Amino acid sequence: GCTALPATPDNLENALSQLTSLPDLVITDSQVFDSVEQIIPKGVRLTSFSILMAAYKGDIDFFVKSAKKITELNGKSRILIAEACSHAPASEDIGRVKIPAMLKKRYGDGMKIEIVSGKDFPENLGVYDLIIHCGSCMFNRKMVMSRIEKAKEANVPMTNYGVAIAHLKGILDKVTY
Repeated sequence: GCTALPATPDNLENALSQLTSLPDLVITDSQVFDSVEQIIPKGVRLTSFSILMAAYKGDIDFFVKSAKKITELNGKSRILIAEACSHAPASEDIGRVKIPAMLKKRYGDGMKIEIVSGKDFPENLGVYDLIIHCGSCMFNRKMVMSRIEKAKEANVPMTNYGVAIAHLKGILDKVTY
């Protein structure tokens, strides 16, 4: 069997010390990949809830291939961030604040980032250089795959939050999916 350990940086060291053997996998929030990656012992695989959702509901291979296109972006790139739910965003929202800040830090403030939520999804995807989608906990697989197919038809790369963050943090090759 496989032992998985859900963890945050705050509880990980304590949780690891209480185990009689190391877990096979540590599952964390994509936003804390770099902190958790430094704590887990060598040989323990790492992933996030978002990446697990990408593999379960989407096309993980397409998301990984698309995330690699992030290196081709520039200060004039146009990005679509798509959220499945239409909740009131938190002040430190991952899709509305954190990912745009990461991209703008790397490519400058000239980057155009548009955000849609709920069932809103633009008809003309061809105007975007990249689509970054949430984990889609509010959507079923059919809905996610429909959006992926639309992106593929428009020849626009599409990834999800966790895969994009892993790529931006330089650890995409270290996460398991």
